[in-house]
Amino acid sequence: MSRAFVKEMEDAVEELPDRPISPHPNLVTAEGLARIEAEVARLQQEHAAAHAANDRAAVARVGRDLRYWTARRASAQLVPPPSDRSQVHFGATVTIVRDDGRRQTFRIVGEDEADPAHGTLSHVSPMARALFGKQVGDTVEVAKSQAEIVEIT
Repeated sequence: MSRAFVKEMEDAVEELPDRPISPHPNLVTAEGLARIEAEVARLQQEHAAAHAANDRAAVARVGRDLRYWTARRASAQLVPPPSDRSQVHFGATVTIVRDDGRRQTFRIVGEDEADPAHGTLSHVSPMARALFGKQVGDTVEVAKSQAEIVEIT
């Protein structure tokens, strides 16, 4: 094998596919927008450091993430906290009681800030979509299970 060919293979950096961007509106809370801004700033610093170190693999990896978060920042639609607490809206915190007796509380947020294990649901999740427009006392059905809304804050 020629040395030139080996050198090309060593210099080659695997192309990373771009992270998929959701087709849904990029609704965000104030906290979600702040997290996006912080992530863009952090990635810009990492990208500059990778360039300075001539680390092409890191440049490719961080560049991909930076493109994603920059696009998410550009498409972010800040939604103020809901003033109407009588119905479930984006940004509302909703407490439900499931038909098996479990009580759960979720805040409905943007896709990038959602973390169900920590009490936040994406506004495009089946549960959030079932809850939108409902009031305390209403029952929703998700995944063959029913839940009653007991509080909206």
